[in-house]
Amino acid sequence: MARTWNDRLPPEQSWKPRKGMTAALRTAEQDKAASGPEYRRVPLPNGGDATGSVALRLYQRTRRVRAYLRWSEHGRTRERYIGEVRQATRAANLADAWALARQRGLTLVPRVGVEPQSWASSPAVRAVMRANRGRDTKPEMLLRSQLHRMGLRYRVAVRPLSQVRRTADVVFTKAKVAVFVDGCYWHGCPEHHRPATKNAAFWSEKIAGNKSRDAETDQLLINAGWTVIRIWEHESPDAAAATVAAAVKSRESDTTGP
Repeated sequence: MARTWNDRLPPEQSWKPRKGMTAALRTAEQDKAASGPEYRRVPLPNGGDATGSVALRLYQRTRRVRAYLRWSEHGRTRERYIGEVRQATRAANLADAWALARQRGLTLVPRVGVEPQSWASSPAVRAVMRANRGRDTKPEMLLRSQLHRMGLRYRVAVRPLSQVRRTADVVFTKAKVAVFVDGCYWHGCPEHHRPATKNAAFWSEKIAGNKSRDAETDQLLINAGWTVIRIWEHESPDAAAATVAAAVKSRESDTTGP
């Protein structure tokens, strides 16, 4: 895939923190962007966790802003690349970065009973945002449970292509089948997606970006010889599992031959 560049540098307000920000203000900024401090927990190898933060950096050569997840481990600062962000303000880019970190399984799911803070414009939007877990959503769990009952074994929340930072929800490595369970709101379901009435331009652009990213991911995997299956969260787990099982069986037959 060819690399692309922006025509001009992103504005400073899209990535640069305000001058004179105290440690308390920086913490509040991160908490707000992540939808609450409980959403900033980063898993550690020893089974514990640390409080993470997102750093935004401008890369002059490519004219792009990249987001990095940072945390402290045994007194040393650790860092992991999250992805590029493209919003006009720092607050929106931080929020996008935290959402992407959750989507890629880089942070822990908040404990049951913890109510996240939110900058959502209404209770309805806030409910949608709270339901946007990075992994182990109810539709995913139902699908995985059905696949397991069918005797299929798979990997969960891994990259089908190690060199490409895209994570599939269910992966059959040997058969090269990647399964994505897409939320109706976040991925623009043609049946159930309803455009936001508040902050409409922001949410419209975000959903359009998600759909574009989905299409790009599909093409990257197909070009690498994978079968891609996308399942909407509203679909029947039984029917979805049957579709996945048929694809896996077909790919395994192609691999083993007659």
